Amino acid sequence: MMGPLSGYRALLRGGVLGINQRNSEFVLPSNRRSNYPCVDDKLLTRDLAIAAGIPVPTLLGKVSYHHELQHLPRMLEGLRDFVLKPARGAQGNGIVVITDVHDGVYRKSSGRLLTHAELRQHVSSTISGVFSLRGDLDSCAIEARVVIHESFEPITRFGIPDIRVIVYRGIPVMSMSRLPTVQSDGRANLHQGAIAAGLDLATGVVINAAHHNRPVTHHVDTHAPIIGHRVPHWETVLELAVRASDVSGLGYVGVDLVIDAHRGPLLLELNARPGLAIQVANRQGLLPRLRRVQSLGNATRLPWKERCTLARSLFGESGS
Repeated sequence: MMGPLSGYRALLRGGVLGINQRNSEFVLPSNRRSNYPCVDDKLLTRDLAIAAGIPVPTLLGKVSYHHELQHLPRMLEGLRDFVLKPARGAQGNGIVVITDVHDGVYRKSSGRLLTHAELRQHVSSTISGVFSLRGDLDSCAIEARVVIHESFEPITRFGIPDIRVIVYRGIPVMSMSRLPTVQSDGRANLHQGAIAAGLDLATGVVINAAHHNRPVTHHVDTHAPIIGHRVPHWETVLELAVRASDVSGLGYVGVDLVIDAHRGPLLLELNARPGLAIQVANRQGLLPRLRRVQSLGNATRLPWKERCTLARSLFGESGS
């Protein structure tokens, strides 16, 4: 049996990045505090993206103050499906995906029904800061629902998979897709039970997967194979990740994207303190890749298309 000390040494040999080292060596030196508000608030992030020509989900409305709740019925009138999203939420908390409306009753992606009063209370809780990162007052965005790409249908339940790309000094270093499950209630959130699928950075093909940090090869609900699945529009995914990192002003950032069946890849949000479970998803440590980027010097200032090509060459399955 492996003891604590030998386990720690194994992590070091594997180049696994811990949270303290992530913060002290990468987040704090690379991310100016003044840039945090633009990534901590999804409405500000979308403004940055739109200004840079980066596609985002369509905003249908927002509620920022309690007195605006009286206008909620008008905002939702005629909508058959939509998403409620806290502007300053974290870990997927507070996101509600509505897939159908009938006689004033709203159906969530999981099938659960909500009355208008329940939906209104959820929006009220959102702007009160119940789901925000630090409990601050918040806004509730009403967005058009992303349509799942057909290639993902066999390996997801009740929601839309997303894709996270860790970008360091403008170069993608590691990526994963987060696949919703019944347990995660359709959310692409690992803490709530989504599956982490590590992606080959060169091709977007799933090379490893984990559920609650345990290896899996098939989706826990649909039982469809995950390994070998290819993320569509992979070149565009990488390009948008690099462009989004550039406009964020952050040197170390997690870029979250989603693929719409009609519009293709869209930017969801940016994270200045991306989690470390991506290493479990890929069964590889981040640290050697980050050190490799540090050794590149002026290569990190190349045009964004060249940086994407460089990342695929350096960190694709055959090159990592």
